[in-house]
Amino acid sequence: MKKVMIILAIIAIIIIANIIIVNVVNRSNNQTASSNTHVNTNINNIENLNQGNQEVADSVDYSTVYFTSDISSRGLMNIYNSLQFEPQGNVAVKLSTGEAGGNYYLSPDLIKELVQSVNGTIVECNTAYGGSRSSTAAHKRVAEEHGFTRIANVDILDEEGSVNLDVPNGKHLEYDMVGSHYQNFDSVIVLSHFKGHAMAGLGGAVKNISIGFASSNGKSLIHSAGTRTSGFGGASQDDFLESMAEAASAVAADKGDNIVYISVMNNLSVDCDCDSNPAEPDMHDIGILASTDPVALDKACVDLVYEAEDGESLVQRMESRNGVHTLEYGAEIGLGNLNYEIVNIDAR
Repeated sequence: MKKVMIILAIIAIIIIANIIIVNVVNRSNNQTASSNTHVNTNINNIENLNQGNQEVADSVDYSTVYFTSDISSRGLMNIYNSLQFEPQGNVAVKLSTGEAGGNYYLSPDLIKELVQSVNGTIVECNTAYGGSRSSTAAHKRVAEEHGFTRIANVDILDEEGSVNLDVPNGKHLEYDMVGSHYQNFDSVIVLSHFKGHAMAGLGGAVKNISIGFASSNGKSLIHSAGTRTSGFGGASQDDFLESMAEAASAVAADKGDNIVYISVMNNLSVDCDCDSNPAEPDMHDIGILASTDPVALDKACVDLVYEAEDGESLVQRMESRNGVHTLEYGAEIGLGNLNYEIVNIDAR
C-alpha cells in the first residue's frame, strides 16, 4: 500500500510539472506571436504587416511589395533595383506634374536619378476638369514651372488625341481612351505620389494608370462610368471607382511584363496633386514602396496609413469615398492581388 501511495504521488508531481511547463511555453509563444504581428510607427516589423494580419500561407497566392523608409534619390534607386526590371525600348515614366499652386507633387530632385538612369520620358495627359493643365500648351508650362522639363523630356500623351485599349473584363467600360502618344512607349515605370483624393478617396498606382493615362476624353469616360466622353462626373461613386479599375486593367494588360509600379508615401495630404490648394499633411512620411502588382501596392499603402498613429485624416478621407472599393473590384477583375508580402529592403 505504501508503494502504491508513493507511485501515485510521483505521478501527481509529473502531471503538475507538465501543466506548469505547458503554461510557460504557451505564454512565451503568445508573446512571440504578438511581437511578430505588431507593426509600429517606426515600421520595424513591416514585413509582417499583411502576413501577420491575414495569416498568408503557402497555399495562398500573394504579391511581393518592396519597402524602404529612405525617401531619397538613393532610396528610390534601391527600391527600383529591387524589382529587377529591365525596361525595353522607349521608356515612359508616368507621374503627376501637379496642378499649378500645389506643392506636394514628387520633387524632380527626388526622381531625377531614376528617370535619367532609364533614359525615360515623363508622360502625362491633359485634365478634363479645367484648371492649369487642360490644354497641352498650358500643361507643358506647368511641367516646366515645376521643374520636370529640367530633368527629362515631357510628353503630353493626348496632344494629338486618343487611342482605345480594350478592357478585358469590364461591366462599365468596353474600352479605355488613352493619349495617342501612349503607343510610342514600350515600357512604363509608374511613379506615383500616394495621397488622398477628393473624389476617389485615395490616389496611388491604380489611379495613376487609369485616370492618369486617360486622355481628356478618356477621363470623362471613366468619371461617367462609360456613358460619355465629355463633361465631368455623372456616375454613382462605386461605378466611378469600378470604372477606374477597369481602365487600369486595360493598361496593365496591354503592357504585360513591361510595366512596374513605385509609390512614394510622403507629404500625405488628404487631397490630390491635381488640387491647386491641397490641405496641409498632418501625418508623418512613411517611405517608398514598389511592386509589379498595382493592387497589392495600393493595398499595402492603405494598410500603412491605417497602421500610422497619426493617419486619422487620411483614413477618414479614404473611407468617406469608399476608396478601397477600387482595389477590391480590381482584384475581382484580375488587375491584381489584395494579398501581399512586404519585403523590407532596409533590413538587407
